[in-house]
Amino acid sequence: MKKILVITFFILLGCSGSSKKDSPKFDPASEEKGIREVLKAQEIAWNQGNIDDFMEGYWKSDSLMFVGSAITQGWNATIERYKKGYPDREAMGQLDFTFYDFKFIGNESCLVTGRYHLKRTADDPTGMFTLLLRKIGG
Repeated sequence: MKKILVITFFILLGCSGSSKKDSPKFDPASEEKGIREVLKAQEIAWNQGNIDDFMEGYWKSDSLMFVGSAITQGWNATIERYKKGYPDREAMGQLDFTFYDFKFIGNESCLVTGRYHLKRTADDPTGMFTLLLRKIGG
């Protein structure tokens, strides 16, 4: 069985309206919990066959970059890529994420590494991923 290795970058860029001195103290455990909640919501949406809800975790911008078997630029192009590549529930399968590391880059960005696994009727693709997430607007 061929294993698929996918490296994914969700580049989330934005500006916060608050100044640094008004920001609450950075709490890595709380931030990791929030990131896990976003990714769990994506996993649930995927497993319900809902690509639109899955994409809620992505930055809705033309500057979004998705790196997989090819580079896809922009939120609209990324959702279309998903819909074309996974046209039905059978193609989508059941998604499961395993997380290995959360490395914070400052107070607003985190590099997440992990593994994805798709359980499908025809195959069980799995591979590593890297996500770069940035907090936007809180």
